[in-house]
Amino acid sequence: MEHFIEIESLVIELLLVVSLVAIVVRRLRIPYTVALVLAGLFITTQQPVHIGFSSELILALFMPPLLFEAAFHLDLQQVRRNLLPIITLAVPGVLVTTFIIGGIITVGTGLPWKVALVFGALLAATDPVSVVTFFKQLGAPRQLAVIVEGESLFNDGTAVVIFRIVTALALGGQFALVKSVADFLWLALGGLLVGGVLGWLVAKLIERVDDYLIEITLTTVLAYGAYLVAERLHVSGVLAVVAAGLINGNIGPAGMSPTTKIVIFNFWEYVAFLVSSFVFLLIGLEIDINRLIVYFVPILWAVAAVLVSRAVVVYGFSWLVHKINAEMPWPFRHVLFWSGLRGSISLALVLSLGVEFPQRELLTVMAFGVVLFTLLVEGASMQFLLKRLGLLGRTSVQLDYEHRRARVLAAREARKRLEQLREDGAFSTHTWEELVPELEYYVQQAAHDLQILVRREPALKSRELMLGRREMLLAQRSTVSLLLRDDAISDEVYSQMIAEIDAALIELERQSEEVPSPEADESVD
Repeated sequence: MEHFIEIESLVIELLLVVSLVAIVVRRLRIPYTVALVLAGLFITTQQPVHIGFSSELILALFMPPLLFEAAFHLDLQQVRRNLLPIITLAVPGVLVTTFIIGGIITVGTGLPWKVALVFGALLAATDPVSVVTFFKQLGAPRQLAVIVEGESLFNDGTAVVIFRIVTALALGGQFALVKSVADFLWLALGGLLVGGVLGWLVAKLIERVDDYLIEITLTTVLAYGAYLVAERLHVSGVLAVVAAGLINGNIGPAGMSPTTKIVIFNFWEYVAFLVSSFVFLLIGLEIDINRLIVYFVPILWAVAAVLVSRAVVVYGFSWLVHKINAEMPWPFRHVLFWSGLRGSISLALVLSLGVEFPQRELLTVMAFGVVLFTLLVEGASMQFLLKRLGLLGRTSVQLDYEHRRARVLAAREARKRLEQLREDGAFSTHTWEELVPELEYYVQQAAHDLQILVRREPALKSRELMLGRREMLLAQRSTVSLLLRDDAISDEVYSQMIAEIDAALIELERQSEEVPSPEADESVD
């Protein structure tokens, strides 16, 4: 019982750290996951905390909800439109990355070729959870976000499959091309098939259920069940979860009520936030700074190998994709190169190596070093890169709008504050009469400037209307909930009205995605 209390206390403490970091980064405007890693590093330098960051914990407990949530929200149509770059980077790109990293590590550190190849496989998968989240915050182009997220989802499974094959070879197995290709196809296609079938079955079951609590439970069972079933069948559990989320997320919502859609989306958004927060905080807690210093030179070779392989794969395969469909502008390629973050999958794979594996400690330290570099250097500089490349969603018109709107709100708040001070007796009536005309003129002038800009930019007017309608619907929803709490309406009337309001919110969200951004016609060549 005492051990359980200790674990519970530790979890609560970590949740408090997660909450405080989230509050702080909203003001500092740095990637949330980067801040969590730094927080973990700071904590472990003050008081070492050993949690046991095992591969089973990452793969079986943390990865299914993370992968499922990301796949669940991906639009299958957008994935199809960008399927060529996604699959090219996620399958042959991972294979090429494995061999390039392995070759550089062999030359730079002297590790045997087979051992270096294992290291290349475990670092071949990108983990841009923080980058994708940052894309959404900054308003990066949707196509770019889909390519980055799609690549990370599918290359996780590809890397795990290749890792299993090369690990067996490193432990004494014989290489047979035909058998290796057959094993790869069995693990990868088998995982996709298992996940796709389970995702479709659960989607059909959801169509026959009209209870959001049951439907949330079914999606939770699907996320973990797809992984467990696939692993029992000796196929890729990671790819099974991706396929299950993608299929269920594009078929399941059609059979859900509007209220259920909102509740399920909010539920999985929270789960993803919670799990990813724990993962990145634990990364910071588990990194041993002293060991990183001891193996500083091998880590530099590992970082160089990762950067070189990423450059070759991104620029090489992107050139090929661009020649085929001409939809890969240079700024996208630069972001794809720099968004090759490594994270939980890489750490799970290196920790899964047995104690008897050759040079296991060196591989583990190098993997942690690469993860730390990509998170703290590449992740932290992503906003700067997007801004330099002109890929941020906030155009000059939008920034002008935000500036004028902020002036209006600030002036009105200033007037409220002065009025409160006058009522409290801090100002005399004479002073109040002197200040009010000046402030009123400033408020009116700021509001007038804002109105001129909105009239000049139809897209801004449309977005303001969308925002206003959304606030109206949310106010209605809140009022209906208060009426139910006060027993002014029955449960039946409450359910009907909430369903109507939620349907209107979903339709409004769909319409808002179709509204063009100001200066949206400006393209980046």
